[in-house]
Amino acid sequence: MKKLILACLTTFCFLFSGAVGAQADDYLRVGMEAAYAPFNWTQDDASNGAVKIEGTNQYANGYDVQVAKKMAAALGKKPLVVKTKWEGLVPALTSGKIDMIIAGMSPTEERKKEIAFSDSYYTSEPVLVVRKDSKYAQASSLNDFSGAKITSQQGVYLYNLISQIPEVQQETAMGDFSQMRQALSSGVIDAYVSERPEAKSATDANSSFKMISLKDGFEVSESDVAIAIGMRKDDTRISQINTALASFPLKDQVALMDKVIKEQPSQKAKEDTDSQNGFFDQALTILKNNWKALLRGTGMTLLISIIGTLAGLLIGLLIGVYRTAPQAGNKALAFIQKLFGWLLNIYIEVFRGTPMIVQAMVIYYGTAQAFGVSLDRTLAAIFIVSINTGAYMSEIVRGGIFAVDKGQFEAATALGMTHGQTMRKIVLPQVIRNILPATGNEFVINIKDTSVLNVISVVELYFSGNTVATQTYQYFQTFFIIAVIYFILTFTVTRILRFVERKMDQDNYTTSQGGSH
Repeated sequence: MKKLILACLTTFCFLFSGAVGAQADDYLRVGMEAAYAPFNWTQDDASNGAVKIEGTNQYANGYDVQVAKKMAAALGKKPLVVKTKWEGLVPALTSGKIDMIIAGMSPTEERKKEIAFSDSYYTSEPVLVVRKDSKYAQASSLNDFSGAKITSQQGVYLYNLISQIPEVQQETAMGDFSQMRQALSSGVIDAYVSERPEAKSATDANSSFKMISLKDGFEVSESDVAIAIGMRKDDTRISQINTALASFPLKDQVALMDKVIKEQPSQKAKEDTDSQNGFFDQALTILKNNWKALLRGTGMTLLISIIGTLAGLLIGLLIGVYRTAPQAGNKALAFIQKLFGWLLNIYIEVFRGTPMIVQAMVIYYGTAQAFGVSLDRTLAAIFIVSINTGAYMSEIVRGGIFAVDKGQFEAATALGMTHGQTMRKIVLPQVIRNILPATGNEFVINIKDTSVLNVISVVELYFSGNTVATQTYQYFQTFFIIAVIYFILTFTVTRILRFVERKMDQDNYTTSQGGSH
C-alpha cells in the first residue's frame, strides 16, 4: 500500500510540475470559438493564411484570425489560437490563459467592468435568420415577428434585442450558433438573431435558410454593434493595439470580410455531403472526411476517462481504508485524525454536490486567477475527473468495506494483523470484486461526462464532433456519428468489465473448490 501511495504521489507531481509556469513569450495567445464563421472557424490545414490551434493538429481561420495576425505582427510575436467556448473566453483572459479575445465580441458596458477593450475593428449589423418555407420569410419589420419563437447566443447583446419584438416568444439562449442553426433547421425555433456576416455564411451553406435585414429594425447602441479586442485591464499593450488598428481603415475591413467569406470551407463541405442521396450516405461521407479529427477526440476521451477512473478508484480506496482505521490512542493524533476526517467529508460533499462543469471552470481558470498557477488543460481535465470520481468512489468503497463480514475483521485481529494488513490481504480483495460493477458504471459515466470539459477547451469527442458539425452544417448526421461512437465506447467497456467479473468469479470458485479437498 505504501508503494502504491508513493507511486500515485510521484505520478501527480510529475504530471503537474511541468504544467506550472510562464507561457512562452514569443507567442500571442488569442482566444476565440473557432466556430463562428466567417469571423472564425476551424479547418484541417494551414491554407489561406490559417493559424495553428494550440494543442491540436488543426488550424483556425477567418476575419478574427487575420486581425489577430496583424496584432501579433504589431507586437513582434507569432499568433497562436486558443480554441475556447464563448462562456469561457472572459475567464480565460482574466486568468491569464490567453492574451487577448478576438472573437467578434462587442464592448458592452457589462463586459467593460471585467476587461478592457481596444478600438473597434469591425461594425456589426443585427439581422434575423429564418427558414425560407416559414411564414416569417417575407417579414419586413419587427412587428412581423410577433408570436415567433426566437433565440440567440448566450452572453451576447443579440439576445437582449429579442425583447424589442412585440409579443415575441423569447426562447432560452443557446451556447453557440451551431445549436441555433440546428434548432432552426428542425423547427424548434422560428428564427435566431445574428450578425450579417454569420447570417450570410449560414444562408450560403444552407439553401433552406434566409437572412432578414430590416430597414426599421432593432435599436442598438454604438457599443453593441462595434466589435473590439478584449484585453486585461492591466495590459499596457492596448495603446500598441489601437495604433495598429488605426492603420486598418473601414475599406480594408470590408475587403477582408468579403475575402474570408469566399474562403470559408463550410460551403464546399456542405456541397460534398449534399451530393449524397441518403442520410446514412451523408453520415459516411462526413466520417470519411473527418475521421482523423474524430479519432483524436475519441482518444482524448478515452485517455481522460481511463486515467480519471483509475485514479478515482485509488483515491476512493485510500479514503475508504483511512475512514475505517481505528482511532489513535494518543489524544493529539486522535484529534488530527478526526480533523483530517472532517476535511475528507468536506471534499466528498463538495465534489458530489457540484456539477463537473463548474468544477472544471473553478479549477482550471480559478487556480490561475487566484494563485497564478497555470495548469495544462489536458492534465487539468484528468485531475478534475480523478477527484470527482474519487469523491463518488470513496462512498462506494466505504459501502463495500462495510459489506465484508465483521467476523473476518475479528479473526484478523485475533491473528495479530494490523489494520493495514487486514485491509490489504483480506478486505480489499473482496471489496474490489464487490465494487467492480459500480466502478464500471463510473467509467461509463466518465466517458460521457468528458463532454463538459469542452468548457476549458479540451478537444475531446464532443468538442471534435461539434467542430465538424460547424464545418459541414450537417448537424444531425454529425451528431449521429458521435452518438454511435459514444455507444461503441460504453458498450465495449461494459462487456469487458462483465468478462472480468465472470473471470474473477470463476477464479474464486476454483480456489474455494480446491481448498475444500
